[in-house]
Amino acid sequence: MNRLKEKYLKEVVPSLKEKYNYKSIMEVPKLEKIVINMGVGDATGNSKLIEAAVNDLTKIAGQRPVVTKAKKSIAGFKVREGQSIGCKVTLRGENMYNFLDKLIAIALPRVRDFRGVSPKAFDGRGNYTMGIKEQLIFSEIDYDDVVKVRGMDIVFVTTAKTNEESFDLLDGLGIPFRK
Repeated sequence: MNRLKEKYLKEVVPSLKEKYNYKSIMEVPKLEKIVINMGVGDATGNSKLIEAAVNDLTKIAGQRPVVTKAKKSIAGFKVREGQSIGCKVTLRGENMYNFLDKLIAIALPRVRDFRGVSPKAFDGRGNYTMGIKEQLIFSEIDYDDVVKVRGMDIVFVTTAKTNEESFDLLDGLGIPFRK
């Protein structure tokens, strides 16, 4: 069993159950999935950039991402409908906990001038989104193989009803929030 899943079951569940007076264990919020999204806006001119982003995301997530296509044509951005514009991967179960562990223990401490992630990025329904400016913070990415340094969005989808419950859940799992 993964270290973080064990921590969730042994420490986080009892503390959340006590704090919010849940009657059943099934009421306690849990991490449902993690979605990693990488936008490749400059792929309109060069389709090789999409392949590079897919390869980077595959190394980071340990699972093959889906290439996302544009839903509408936008002349100002030189984007046509159906054109490849980014890639995303959805992690659940074991892969999700492995990625979260890697993110907390290895990747985030490698960010320059890291003071913690913003506690304000909750959506009101218990989901949390954080942005990363460069994919180089992950140890799987080799600096020499990087075609272009690009960021990504990481969305933590939880079953929590409120931002406060979600914050306590993610804080309990070890996400380093700014104080």
